[in-house]
Amino acid sequence: MPVSNNIEVLNPLEYEDWNKVIIKYRNHTFFHTSQWTRLISETYGYTPVFLVIKEQGKITGLLPLMEVNSFITGKRGIGLPFSDFANPLLTDPGQFNQLLDVVKEYGSKSRWKYIEIKGAQDFLPSGTDSYVEYEHIIDLNGNNDELFASFGSTTKRNIRKAINENVKVYQSQSLESVKDFYKLNSLTRQRHGLPPQPYSFFRNLYNVILKNNSGIIFLAEFDGKIIAGAVYLHFGKKALYKYGASDLNYQKVRANNLVMWEAIKWYNGKGYSEFSFGKTEPENEGLRRFKNGWGVRELESHTYRFDLQENRFLKFSTQTSGFHNKIFNNLPLSVLEIFGSLAYRHFA
Repeated sequence: MPVSNNIEVLNPLEYEDWNKVIIKYRNHTFFHTSQWTRLISETYGYTPVFLVIKEQGKITGLLPLMEVNSFITGKRGIGLPFSDFANPLLTDPGQFNQLLDVVKEYGSKSRWKYIEIKGAQDFLPSGTDSYVEYEHIIDLNGNNDELFASFGSTTKRNIRKAINENVKVYQSQSLESVKDFYKLNSLTRQRHGLPPQPYSFFRNLYNVILKNNSGIIFLAEFDGKIIAGAVYLHFGKKALYKYGASDLNYQKVRANNLVMWEAIKWYNGKGYSEFSFGKTEPENEGLRRFKNGWGVRELESHTYRFDLQENRFLKFSTQTSGFHNKIFNNLPLSVLEIFGSLAYRHFA
């Protein structure tokens, strides 16, 4: 749908060979792909609203967004819901202001409360109000020994500990492995005082991503029991750690470290060039320390929220910590899962 002379609103699911468009941009991510768009839109009912610049019929820049319409949290444009990163993909930095002007007008007409844009720190003035998170990246080189040598002493020790404890790690793309991970994920979210994603999300992840070889699950087994796991996504030459979960009763065997190491080795052996640990909130110092122990590059990623009523960028936080954590932490797991299935979509 055209919204200006050379800018139109596009749904990647209706565009042939969408992934061939985005892979040309150096800073593309898995979250720009048609697979992720389908997973999120089909699970939560969001409408893709990707603003693209076209020149001579070809896409030369884009701003990824989805319309979230909730009777609880309102109507807004989010780029992109439940995505670690979703930066604008541009051939010229000057395209950003052009897209921003158009999306403000589009959002106002659509009666959005605000527009949320991830990863635009290279295009907005320094000091613009934003929420800052961290990304940690390993540059893969095909040499596992060199990678292991770059890790911190604690990371190395924990990997060796898991091996010595006879923790076994295997990879899978099966529905059974999805179910195993979902159980661990629900326990982990309860421990952190958060509702889990609905099971429908993981079922769709299997159908849309795992079955199409765009992701993989690694699970750790100890004494015949699945005690830890992680979900990884990949596109082009980039791999991403998206979800991790574990049984706290077995923390001492350090299965999480071995899961991560086996995944890194797998991607390194497959010729991937980059392994991302995903986003880390600034208040989660423990997780940040864990990721910094893997010989990574640490980058800042800014998320900007433009309030369409006040016509300005606002400060905000994700509010993952608060009184609600204690409430969720004490709810029975079955109740927490029901809450997640009913309410999760409202809090993108």
